[in-house]
Amino acid sequence: MDIGDKIANTVGRVYEKRLLDIVKSGKIPNHVAIIMDGNRRYAHDLGLDPVQGHYFGRDKLYEFLNWCIELNIKIVTVFAFSTENFNRSSREVEALMDLFEKSLEKELTEGRIHRDKVKVKIIGRRDLLSERLRKKVEEIEDVTKNYDNYFLNLAIAYGGREEILKAIREIAEDVKQGKVEPDSIDENLFRRHLYTADLPDPDLILRTSGEERISNFLLWQIAYSELYFADVYWPSFSKIDFLRAILSYQKRSRRFGV
Repeated sequence: MDIGDKIANTVGRVYEKRLLDIVKSGKIPNHVAIIMDGNRRYAHDLGLDPVQGHYFGRDKLYEFLNWCIELNIKIVTVFAFSTENFNRSSREVEALMDLFEKSLEKELTEGRIHRDKVKVKIIGRRDLLSERLRKKVEEIEDVTKNYDNYFLNLAIAYGGREEILKAIREIAEDVKQGKVEPDSIDENLFRRHLYTADLPDPDLILRTSGEERISNFLLWQIAYSELYFADVYWPSFSKIDFLRAILSYQKRSRRFGV
């Protein structure tokens, strides 16, 4: 490393520390949701197999969760795999499902979720997952069901429109059976049929890769969320990028008196 790199690294660490102090002095979001976009393009730019990009993305998620714990962000919802992603090649889908299974196993055995008392919940179409992955999902949810320091929602085989349709079908069935009167249907009742029924809505939605769209993620829940789009692929997303997103949220919250 030459002198220029050393100076740049030192300046970067000082800036990160200063930014962290500023963020910690402000209002910290209670619930952050993240759309982790750009794994495949990141790998492509490095001349690697696109599947390898998802492994880089998994490692970045571990870092990201540590940053959230450092800031005492209680709830994190991660868009890991959409229902539309099943349209990708069977090789990539199978590789991702294997990655999910191994990642859940790693969390179960290495103890990080136990150390920080993280309650894990998988939201989405479980019927679309393999039996082995479903069993691992059920295992990690059962093991962490009584934890309440932090909450991690992993959206796998998830679609926002599908979630809303699911809620409508369930309410319609309750009306059909006489359990619910049509006139009693309101936002609170509808919310109870969402995957996130027991949690507050996200304060901040963050998406990487420069794309500025929601892509069918938490469509009901984000009605009043702040949106932040980072022009960097997910594996390259840095702690400074994250702190800038939180700082942007804090400025907007002050402006609107939240």
